[in-house]
Amino acid sequence: MTILVAYAPRPEGQAALEKGMEIARSRKERLVVVNAGPGGSKEDVSLAEVSDVERVQALLAASGLETEFKQFVRGESAVSEIEALVDSLQVSLLVIGLRKRSPVGKLIMGSVAQDILLSVSCPVLAVKAA
Repeated sequence: MTILVAYAPRPEGQAALEKGMEIARSRKERLVVVNAGPGGSKEDVSLAEVSDVERVQALLAASGLETEFKQFVRGESAVSEIEALVDSLQVSLLVIGLRKRSPVGKLIMGSVAQDILLSVSCPVLAVKAA
């Protein structure tokens, strides 16, 4: 089985990564970390830059776990990419990070976390940054 972590380069993403590593270690499961966004001309703050990808990959390599890091920028939403991974891998748990948003922010921008919770077929653990 596989623990899947939806990673974004923010404190919430780091919290999800740390919790995913902890759970994968305790369950002796494979850990897959995904960072995804649609790409295009609009800047996407959820996509990790090269330095952050290298930092995460170094953490994963030093963890002693069976790990894989995937980054997708191919025109699909992060939710679609995560759904596809959940469907293609034997995912026992998806770990996502949550950030505080105002009611107006949720209304205008939508909520990726909510879309994930409503669409994936596996258990989801939502964590917050300290």
